[in-house]
Amino acid sequence: MNKTILTITGIALGVGALFAASSSAQAYRGDPSVQGPYYSAERHEAMTKAFENKDYNAWKEQMQGRGRVTQVVNEGNFAKFAEMHQMMLDGKTSEANAIRTELGLGLQNGSGQGQGMGYGRNVNR
Repeated sequence: MNKTILTITGIALGVGALFAASSSAQAYRGDPSVQGPYYSAERHEAMTKAFENKDYNAWKEQMQGRGRVTQVVNEGNFAKFAEMHQMMLDGKTSEANAIRTELGLGLQNGSGQGQGMGYGRNVNR
């Protein structure tokens, strides 16, 4: 009886841990209202100022090479990226997604969301 209870408890804890890990990994996918894994009030303020001032170097410093976005966004296209961010905040998702696609961060056909993370493959390659 005790072995059965311990086994069931162990399985339940394992499933709970997997669920917690997968939900935190998918916390941020281009929605500025969702707090990502690196969120802090100080970093949020610094990022907000970087977007408002269109300050690529301040944004780059905060990002520290995290994510595919740091491979795509550069000093030349950061103003467009900041415009996209503001559009998302304003609820203009279709316009923002058009800019996202233009920058190569599109969410269609696997070209952005989950790229290289095992969430699926682009079948059109």
